[in-house]
Order: sequence, then structure tokens, then C-alpha cells
Amino acid sequence: MNDKAIGYDTEDDIEASRAPLLDHLIELRTRLIICVASIAVAFGVCFAFVKPIFLFLVRPFTVAEGLKAMEDAGGKHGSFDLLLALVGLKTVPASAMAGITLQATAPLEQFFTNIKLSAFGAIILAFPIIAWQLYRFVAPGLYKKERNAFLPFLIASPVLFLIGASLVYYIMLPFVLWFSLSQQIVGDGVKVVLQTRVSEYLTLVTTLLLAFGLSFQLPVVLSLGGLAGLIDSNMLRTGRRYAIVAVFVLAAIVTPPDPISQITLAVPLCLLYEVSIWCVWLIERRRKREDEEAGLTD
Repeated sequence: MNDKAIGYDTEDDIEASRAPLLDHLIELRTRLIICVASIAVAFGVCFAFVKPIFLFLVRPFTVAEGLKAMEDAGGKHGSFDLLLALVGLKTVPASAMAGITLQATAPLEQFFTNIKLSAFGAIILAFPIIAWQLYRFVAPGLYKKERNAFLPFLIASPVLFLIGASLVYYIMLPFVLWFSLSQQIVGDGVKVVLQTRVSEYLTLVTTLLLAFGLSFQLPVVLSLGGLAGLIDSNMLRTGRRYAIVAVFVLAAIVTPPDPISQITLAVPLCLLYEVSIWCVWLIERRRKREDEEAGLTD
């Protein structure tokens, strides 16, 4: 009799635990469908406007070519002038940028480039929806104060990504492109000019945008680690020297092989690491104050 009762209770427990699991799986499926649908819609939008997106990403190259042509005609220009032109503080005549071409060496190269560019834009465009769905999935398992603490990171993450991407577009690319164009050789019957493939150029740009955008998530990742109690500010201070070495190694891997590009990524990351230490310290300070208040209340 007792065995039957025990067996009956065990089956009830299994059924009770199975129901929440199925609910979570159904909810996970719903969230994934929304994420996939948002990426698909964003891909369609980006593919419909792929030409303006393409021209926007190629603009640093066309402006650099125009300034280089003006310099060859007797002017004096540099990478800083290219930066001013990109932000609208310097005008480059349209005649100087006429006839600038990127090479497509395969019949469908431009088509597949448009596909890759649309997929890249779709992920960026759909990221807020993906992040929100992730938050909605994990939010029921969090306390109210944890949910409130998690929300600022949803805002900080895309903002930091845009800052990193802007650093690539307005600062890093001008220096890299101007350095590349300055290596051309014309004279004494020899002519070495830069003939850039469209797929290679956009691969470089999108790779740098992703590398910088994701690297700028460092304060978000470390702050979440501090919020979860996985790391503390003393640990980050103690490991500062190792973190700096790791940052410069990462910069050397993901950037073109020139010191300007590496410094452009490494220096902001080192500053963001210091900001992360400060953020984790604030989290620890707030947690300590809450614990003291809870102790006084008890």
C-alpha cells in the first residue's frame, strides 16, 4: 500500500516537473521563431536597400581615392583630411571622385556580396529584438531587482556597438585606406596602383565593424560577470597587466597589420577595461549597501 502510494507520488512529481519543462520549451520555440522572423524581415529590408548601404560603406574608399587624386594633381592632403571629409567638414569635388571603380572578378561576385552585406545588416538591425527576446525568456527566473539591473545592459550594448563601429568608419578606415593608397608607385615607366576587389573591401570593412563592435561589449560582459558574482573589482585590478597584454594581442589578430589600426583598437579597449573595473566596483558597493539595509531590517 505504501509502495503504491510512493509510486503514485513519484509519478505525480514527474508529471509536475514535466509540465514546466514543456512550457519553457514552448516559450523558447516562440522566442526563437520571433528572432528568426525578425532576421528574415531585416534581411529583406536590407536587401531592398542594399545599394545605399553599399555606397555608404564604400564612401571612405571613394573619398580617399578622390583626395589622393587631388594630391597627385598638386594638392596637399592626408588621412586627417579624409576624416574631415567623412564627417562633412571638408568638401571633395565630385569630379575628383569620378571614374573610381572597385573590381568584380567573378560574374556573381557582386550578387553574393549583396547577400553577405544584407545578412550583416540584418543581424545588426534585428539585434535589439533578439536581445529583448533573450531578456523576456530569462526574466521570469530573475528577482525584480535583478531584472531592473539587467535592463540597462540592453541599452548599453547597442550603444557601445555603434560607438565601436563609428570608430572604425570615421577614424580607423581613413588611416588604413590612406596608408594603402600612399604605397602606390608611379614613375620611371613603372606603375603600381591599388586595384581593390569589391568582396575583399567589404569583407575587411564588415570584419572590422564586427570586431570593434563586439570588442566594445567588454564593459557589458564584465559588469554582468560582477553582477553574477563571478568576478570582483579586486580581481580585475590584479589582472590589469595581463588584460592589457591580451588586448594588444587581440588587436594584432583582428586588425590589419599596421600599428595605427592596432593602437586604434587597443587603446579604447584598455580604457573600457578601466571603466569595467569602475562599473563592477559600483555593483559591489550597491550590493553591500543593500545587504546592510537588509541586515538592519532583519
